[in-house]
Amino acid sequence: MKIQWERKLHDAIAELQGEGILPSFDVPEIRVDWTRDERHGEYATNIALVLSRLAKKPPMELAELIAGRLEIAADGKIEIAAPGYINITLPQSALASVVADIIAKDGHYGDSRIGTGTTVNNEFISANPTGPMHLGNGRGGFFGDTFANILRKAGYSVTNEYYVNDAGGQVMKLGHSVLRDEQSVYGGEYIDEIRAALAVGDDPSADDGRVREVGIAAADFVLKQYIKKTVDEKMRIAFDAYVSERKDVVEKGLVEKAIDVLREKGMTYEQDGALWLRTTDFGDDKDRVLVKSDGSRAYFATDCGYFLSKIERGADRIILTLGADHHGYVARLKAALQALGFSGRFDVFIVQLVRLVKDGQEVRMSKRAGNVVTIDELVDLVGHDVARFFFLMLSLDTHMNFDLGLAEERSEKNPVFYVQYAHARLSSILRKAEEAGMSFEDADLSLLTHPKERILFRELLTFPELCEEVAETGAVHRLPQYAIRLSDRLHSFYADCRVMDEVNPELSKARLSLVSAVRIVLAETLRLVGVSAPEKM
Repeated sequence: MKIQWERKLHDAIAELQGEGILPSFDVPEIRVDWTRDERHGEYATNIALVLSRLAKKPPMELAELIAGRLEIAADGKIEIAAPGYINITLPQSALASVVADIIAKDGHYGDSRIGTGTTVNNEFISANPTGPMHLGNGRGGFFGDTFANILRKAGYSVTNEYYVNDAGGQVMKLGHSVLRDEQSVYGGEYIDEIRAALAVGDDPSADDGRVREVGIAAADFVLKQYIKKTVDEKMRIAFDAYVSERKDVVEKGLVEKAIDVLREKGMTYEQDGALWLRTTDFGDDKDRVLVKSDGSRAYFATDCGYFLSKIERGADRIILTLGADHHGYVARLKAALQALGFSGRFDVFIVQLVRLVKDGQEVRMSKRAGNVVTIDELVDLVGHDVARFFFLMLSLDTHMNFDLGLAEERSEKNPVFYVQYAHARLSSILRKAEEAGMSFEDADLSLLTHPKERILFRELLTFPELCEEVAETGAVHRLPQYAIRLSDRLHSFYADCRVMDEVNPELSKARLSLVSAVRIVLAETLRLVGVSAPEKM
C-alpha cells in the first residue's frame, strides 16, 4: 500500500508540472514512511521538503499543492504538518480489506516475488569439525536458517550450505590432540570419546602422515556424531548441502582450477617466489598470496576454489555468515569473488560474540567441551524455542548477553512464552467461537472502528513490507521484535474490546475476523523465526 501512495504522489507532482504550476525537474525517489504516532495517521512523506528548492516554493505551500491533488475516500484524511510533511490517514475500507486479504491468503500473506528467478547460496555456521558447537555457532546458525525462511517467502530459491573445513591446519591440530602429543591443542571429555571411538592411543612420535590420518578420521567423527546431531536434533536446521573442503574442493582440483582462471584473467603476478592475486584492484587493503614461495597453496587459494564451486553451481546471490574473528577477511573474500568473475550479489554477515550470563555474572557450564558452553547444553536447559528466539531478538552486529535467568523463566516475563501465549489466546477465542456456533463469514469489517482495532490493522498492514525488507537486508531480528509488538497490540485490544458479545453478534463476527487475521500473521511470523505456535498453553 505504501508503494501505491508513492505512485500517487509522483502522479500528483507530474500533474502539477504538466499544468505549469511547478517547473520541470526530475522527481527524485519518493519515500512514504509509517508515522511514529498513530494520531497522525498511517503514512507520512517529506517530499515537499525534498522538492522545495527545485520547485521554488516554500515546503508548506508545496505540500498544500501536492495534497490538493491526492484523492482519498471520505473517511480517510490527508493533512499538512509543519515544516512541510504530508500525513495520510487511511480510510476504514482500506484497513478492513487487509483482514479479508489475510484470511483469504492464510499463511501466504506477505509472500512476494522479489526473489523470483534468483538462486541463493546461503552458507552459515561452517564451524570447524574439531569439537561440539558453541554459543556463537548457535547465534549464526539460527540467523542463517531464519534468513533462508524469509528469503524463500520472498520467492528466492535457496540452498542452505555447510562448508566442512576438513583439509586445513585445524585438522592437524585435532589429530595432535587426539594423539595427545606435545602439539595437542583441544581438550575436554569429547576428545576422550573420539579416542575411544577411533581406538587411538597416545602416540607422541607420530609423523605428519599419521597425524593427518587421525585428524581426518576425528573430524569425520565430530561432523557425524556432534555437529550434524546438534544441527538436526537440537537446532532443527536442515542443510541442503554439506560441502567438504577436502573431498569437494581440494581433491576435485578446484583450487588449481581457480588459480588457472585467475592467471588467465591477468589477475595474478609473481613476486619473491610466490604467486599473488591483485585483490587491491577490488578494494582490498593489500594483495594476497595464492601460492607460497615453497610451492604450497595458501588457504586463501582454497577459498578461491570453494568460491569457484559456488559460481559453477549457478549462485546468483551468495550469502556468507562469519564469526567475529573473521571480520578482517571480508574485503579479500569479496575481491576473490569479483576476480573470479562473479557479478551477482555478495552479502557477508558478521556474528558478534555471545556471553551466557545469569544475575549479571558470566556462566560457564561445560566440561565435555572444555571451557566452552555448547549449544546442546543450552537447548537442553532452556528448550529449542527459547534458545532460538533469544538468539534472534538482537541484531547480529551487537554483542549479546544471553540472559539465562530470563530464558529459564516459565512465564510471560519470558518474551518467547509471551508471544506463544498470545497465539494460544487467539486459538482459544476462535475455538470457543466455533463451539458456540459463531461464524465470521460475511463479517461487516466496517464495524471495526475502535482505536485498538485500528492499531492492530496497522500492524497487520506492515507485515508484507517487513518480510520484503528483511529478505533484502538480513535484519532477521525484526521478525521476533514484530511478534512481540503484535502480541502487545493484541493483549491491549483484548483488554478493551469484547470479542464474543451475544448482544452485538455483527460486531462479534467482525472482531472474530480480526482475531483470525492476527492469529494467521502471528503464526506465520513464528514459523519464519522457527519457533512453535501452540494452540494451548
